This record gives sequence, C-alpha cells and structure tokens, in this order.
Amino acid sequence: MNQIRIGNVEIEQSAALAPMASVADFAYREMCARYGAAYTVSEMVSAKALCYGDQKSLALLRRCTLDIPFSIQLFGDDPAHMAKAAKLLLPYAPQMIDLNMGCPVPKVAGNGSGSALMKDPSRASAITAAVAEAVPIPVTVKIRKGWDENSVNAPAFARLMEQSGAAAVAVHGRTRQQMYRPPVDREIIRLVKENVSVPVIGNGGITDAFSAETMYNETGCDLVMVAQGSYGRPWIFSEIRSYLKDGTIPAEPTLPEKLDIMLEHVSLAVADKGEHTAMMEARRVAGWYLKGIRGAAQFRFLCSSLSAYDDLKALAEKVKQQASRQELV
Repeated sequence: MNQIRIGNVEIEQSAALAPMASVADFAYREMCARYGAAYTVSEMVSAKALCYGDQKSLALLRRCTLDIPFSIQLFGDDPAHMAKAAKLLLPYAPQMIDLNMGCPVPKVAGNGSGSALMKDPSRASAITAAVAEAVPIPVTVKIRKGWDENSVNAPAFARLMEQSGAAAVAVHGRTRQQMYRPPVDREIIRLVKENVSVPVIGNGGITDAFSAETMYNETGCDLVMVAQGSYGRPWIFSEIRSYLKDGTIPAEPTLPEKLDIMLEHVSLAVADKGEHTAMMEARRVAGWYLKGIRGAAQFRFLCSSLSAYDDLKALAEKVKQQASRQELV
C-alpha cells in the first residue's frame, strides 16, 4: 500500500476511522484497528475540561494496542485553553492532535466551538496557530463544507488553516445545517485539495470499498475517513484496504462470525469501562451488529434490556440457533 505523510507521521493510504463522540471509544477504535484502519482518532475532548482536570475527559484518551497512528481530537473556542490542553495530551502519546471545527451538534456549535468556528475564521486561525506552536507533533483540523449553503467556505478556510500551521485538513462534505443528511458534496473536497498543499482527508458517505474508491477518484484526496459506515462493521477497513490494494473484497463475515466479532467488541468495552457502563452502551452497539439480519427488530428490542455480558452471549447464541434452524427449512 502507498503511504502518505502528515508532518512526520507515515500513514497507509487506505482508510482512517473518524472521530465520533460517544461512539469511537477505546473498544471501538481497537476493533477498527484490528481490521485495518490506517489510523484512529479519539472521541472529541473538551479543552476547557482538560484544563480543569476533568477525570471523565482523561478516560477518553486511551490509545488502542496496535502500533498504528493515533490522534486525539480537541474542541473549544479559546486559543489559550486549546494550547494548554494540547500540551496536557502529550503524556498520552498521540502522534497527532486534531482540532474539531466541524461538529454540528448544538451543545458544541452553540457555544462557539466545532462547526461554529467556520463562521469565525480569524478565531479558528488563532486556535490552530496556538496549538501548532504549543506541541511538537502534527496538528490537523477537521472541518465541514461550511455553516450552510449560503456560507460555503471550506476551500478558503482550509487554506487559512494551512497558513496557521495545520499539517492536514479533513473535510466532511456536508454543511453544518445538513448535519448528517445527504447528499455529500465531493466537489467541495476536490476544491479544498486544489487550494492547499498539505494532505486532505475526505469524509462523508463512505459505506463500502466502492464509495471509498469514488471519494479518492472524484476528489483527489490523500486519504479517506470512515464514520457511520463502520457502525457494526469494523471489517469495512479490511474491505477497503483489500479493494484498493488489488481490487478484491474479502467475503463478508458470516452471521455467526459477526456475532463473535460483536462479543469481542463488547468484551473490550467491559474490560475498559466496567460491566455496568459497557452494557448500557452495548444496547446500541449490539443493535448495529444485528442490523439487517432476519428478525433484527425483535433482537434489537431484546438488546434494550441488556445489563450483563452473559445476557449478550445468550442473545448471540439465540440468534445463531434461529439462523441455523432457518437454514434447515
């Protein structure tokens, strides 16, 4: 596989895992890394919370066990807080720090952080410059197409971030107003690529190997980044990697194999967070893995009452047995 460089960090040119709040925790990132993610990014971490020693924020910083690049994502609206927080991250050994200038959710954007910074390029520039000066590792910036269709500014914004010290820019091809609704504008990612000399990472709408290839071909981006397309499908990274390497796609895991992968995923979460917290979160995670199978609605309903890891093991066995009976009919 070809390699790209972000600052001094070499990354395989396949697909990275996007930062996803309340999703891309240690267990999630570990699973995606095991299936070939080129690098992973933490859930977004509040710079202000880090500066005030918030323990919940520190819990988000654990890196996966595989030796692939790891980036920690910061959000905030104050250059001084962002720079101080970036320094506090260094003991956790990230190879990069990512600045969140794309999150659309009201509790982030409504406070002047995330995608709201695309309406304030001068503040965004000051933040990027402050962080880039504060740490000895590459700083990347994740942005959107713009705030809304009347203020599409990703190419000029990305160029300003490069001038301010960003070593790469990730572009989500939707506006903040769109949130996560289609369509994804790959043309805007192509325009960003034309306007900067640092690597550009294309994000949005990548659900399989073919859409990853389309993102590369239509935008000229240096790397693609997968978000919701990895829900319950960590093997998407091995599919993308294989297809880009030699045009082949590995066989989709069988249903029993998918259920075993689900159990592996949740067991990692249990070991990391404790059974109670992990199983509350597993109600959603298990639903992702069960999506699309026969009887999925019934099984997802059963997921809503999971409270122990043994409950999930029993549910997985029930699904396997039902599938086996159906095959015999």
